[in-house]
Parts: sequence; C-alpha cells; structure tokens
Amino acid sequence: MSTLVDIGANLTHDTFDEDRQDVLQRARDAGVTQVIVTGTSIDGSEKALQLAREHDGLFATAGIHPHHADETSIEAMNRLETLSTDERVKAIGETGLDFFRDYSPRKDQIASFEDHLALAIKTRLPLFLHERDAWPVFTEVLRSCRNELTNVVVHCFTGDQNALHAYLDLDCHIGITGWICDERRGAHLIPLIRDIPDNRLMIETDAPYLLPRSIRPKPKSRRNEPYYLTVVCKAVASARGETYDELARQTSANAVRFFDI
Repeated sequence: MSTLVDIGANLTHDTFDEDRQDVLQRARDAGVTQVIVTGTSIDGSEKALQLAREHDGLFATAGIHPHHADETSIEAMNRLETLSTDERVKAIGETGLDFFRDYSPRKDQIASFEDHLALAIKTRLPLFLHERDAWPVFTEVLRSCRNELTNVVVHCFTGDQNALHAYLDLDCHIGITGWICDERRGAHLIPLIRDIPDNRLMIETDAPYLLPRSIRPKPKSRRNEPYYLTVVCKAVASARGETYDELARQTSANAVRFFDI
C-alpha cells in the first residue's frame, strides 16, 4: 500500500499527552510516514517545532490562528521569523480568517493575516491557510500579494464551488479532511472534489478534530489521529473515481513537493 502524508495534524494538543508515541506508531504502521504538525499560536508553534525535532518524519508550521489574532504583535512576528529559520519549519501558518466563530475581531484577523503574508514573502516559505465563512475578504487579501508568494494551501477546505474556484484561480493547493466523510455537512464536497487538479490536491486529518464519521465500527473516542488519514484517502479516492493507491501516490507527491520534505 502506498504511503501517505498528513499535511495538518495538531499533535501538540493535550489530548495526545498520554499516548503520543503510540499515536505516531499507529500512523506509521498504517503507512502515514510524514506529518506536518500545525502551529496555531506562538507557544504552539514552538511546541510543534520541538516535537518535529524529536521524531523522524515530523515537520512543523509556525503561525497564529485567526482565533488567536490578538497574539499578533511585532514581537510575536519576530519570534515566528526566528522559528522559520529552522529546517524543520516548512510553512508559515496556520493563519487566515474565520468569520464563522469570530473569536477575534475581524479587523484584527485581517491585520494578523497580512503580517503572516509579509513574513511568508520575506522567508519564501509556503503558506498554510485557514478560512471559514470569509472567502470573499480572504481572497481579496490574498490576491493583493499572491504574485510575491510561493506555495499556498487552503487547508481543511469545507466551502462551496465559488470559494473553491476562487482559490484555484489564485493557484492555491487544497487540503481535504474527514469533513468529506460527514454525510450531514460534507456531502457537497463529493462532486466538488473532481474540480481540484491532480497536482493541487492534498489530504489531512486536522487531528484531534474532524474524526471521519464514516469509520466502522465507530471508535469509542471522538479524538481523531493521523492513523485515520487512510479513511480520508479512501473517501477522496472514491469521490474522484480513483484507486486508493493512485490518490495516495499523487497527494503524497504533491505534499513532498509543496513542503520540500
């Protein structure tokens, strides 16, 4: 069976504190050989890098999630820039806009997003982006400097056709999670998935969130983990009319090229 790359897993989350080694071993045993550990805050980004340094096959991102936009400051961005010099840090983010939760004021989210874009331009690292219920504004901000950026991925895509095509027009990669396995909220992704070009598609778990609802028998725990990337791969392959191995090889090759891993 072909190996997989999980482009987004929150492995520093405290739900993994008791069995992180077992989680990583289960992933390896299932063929998930490389994982990008997501940084969502200053402390979280530092922890993601530390974890990546301790394990072969793990890499990190460095960024401030829009939920934590109030963390963004000159000092914070300087700390992210310092982190970005480590060879294990492979992208700037998670950053972007979230107008669904609105945990941070929208103007603060936009300002933080713009600061991350500037850092990505300076470092020449790829961007790992979050967007929910904000794609018109998100697209406008991104478009303003897209030509100065390198690779860009909109991770955990859950939007509609208009959002998807706006991102594809901006030469973005698209990350698909177990949301596609949710018959209540993700069924609209099944026909859309064929619109994503082969060379722009990647897959992820966003663990410990978004446990695929299609898993049978149903797990006792609702915690997602990289092991379940196999379920996402199977669902995406089915929606695209491809075999598991075809989808695994293509998305893994895309991830290796995108993150330079």
